[in-house]
Amino acid sequence: MGLSIKAPAKINLSLDVLYKRPDGYHEVKMVMTTIDLADRIELIPLPGEDVIRIVSQNRFVPDDCRNLAYQAAKLLKETFSIREGVAISITKHIPVAAGLAGGSSDAAATLRGLNKLWRLGLTTRELAELGATIGSDVAFCVYGGTAVATGRGEIITPIPSPPPCWVVLAKPPIGVSTAEVYRNLELEHVVHPDVDAMVEAIKRQDYAAICRSVGNVLEEVTLKKYPEVAHIKEQMKRFGADAVLMSGSGPTVFGLIEHDSRMQRVYNALRGFCDQVFAVRLLGERHSLD
Repeated sequence: MGLSIKAPAKINLSLDVLYKRPDGYHEVKMVMTTIDLADRIELIPLPGEDVIRIVSQNRFVPDDCRNLAYQAAKLLKETFSIREGVAISITKHIPVAAGLAGGSSDAAATLRGLNKLWRLGLTTRELAELGATIGSDVAFCVYGGTAVATGRGEIITPIPSPPPCWVVLAKPPIGVSTAEVYRNLELEHVVHPDVDAMVEAIKRQDYAAICRSVGNVLEEVTLKKYPEVAHIKEQMKRFGADAVLMSGSGPTVFGLIEHDSRMQRVYNALRGFCDQVFAVRLLGERHSLD
């Protein structure tokens, strides 16, 4: 019997970079939340085969050790001396290299699923700690829901989820290198978002204050280098989104919208000049290991 697991995307409601650490990473403080745009991971046991096989119809998904889901399976196999094989089928719905943690979420779903399939009995916290060795966003994606992420992104403090609303996302046909964005970030000149204000607004379930508190310190770098991202942001504001922000290092831009009719207007307007546009809801719940 195989397992099917949902791997939802994330957006950053607030993203601040505090300083460059001695280990080469950047110290961050951010609020992340999962949204109802998700890949589907199928884990199929391969009896008698001590292998990890990646299966995907998406040509942008690597089928070797570069794939984060592959790395997740390999980590569990090596850590717990598992001699069972598994095929990991990845059906992509989250755009690749979009600032939405698609690869990290695939890895997190693989960790959660193999924990069950291989009867490892690990807690969410243990899975998140393992996931953090694969990538900074994997720990959050193991938990899901809404959280403050600190350190290099791997220290997760869950908080309540924001009030329900629509999230319209638009991704231009470009890829952005996260490493390059961080390299070009001039911390002495940036305007830091108020992450604490975002956390308080969420705890109060104050939608208007959430919209006022969005901020992403990486926008300055990406918008300067990729004018098409700035254009999408301007258009989304013009069409009436309540708050507009780039997610992660980009290039995806999202808008928060409270009312159905306005969501439809923003969605239809963006479809006029951007191929990859999605209208989804926020996801309120953390992942369960059951």
